[in-house]
Amino acid sequence: MNPSLSLSDIKPGERARVRTLLITGAMRRRLLDLGLTFDTPVECLGVSPLGDPAAYRIRGAVIAIRRADSRQILVY
Repeated sequence: MNPSLSLSDIKPGERARVRTLLITGAMRRRLLDLGLTFDTPVECLGVSPLGDPAAYRIRGAVIAIRRADSRQILVY
């Protein structure tokens, strides 16, 4: 298991599961409210042409997350 793998490291078409959220404050609360909790499966659907943000499928919903925020979401 690679402890340094973050959500921003997965490429379009790849899947991972959430290990932990390092992000704090209001963004952490929003992500938790969207269901981004431990062991939640996440799929990267695509990245915008300039590389930020990326689209992820989380519990059936498509969510765009900025790279700065996705780097603080550890996955396995």
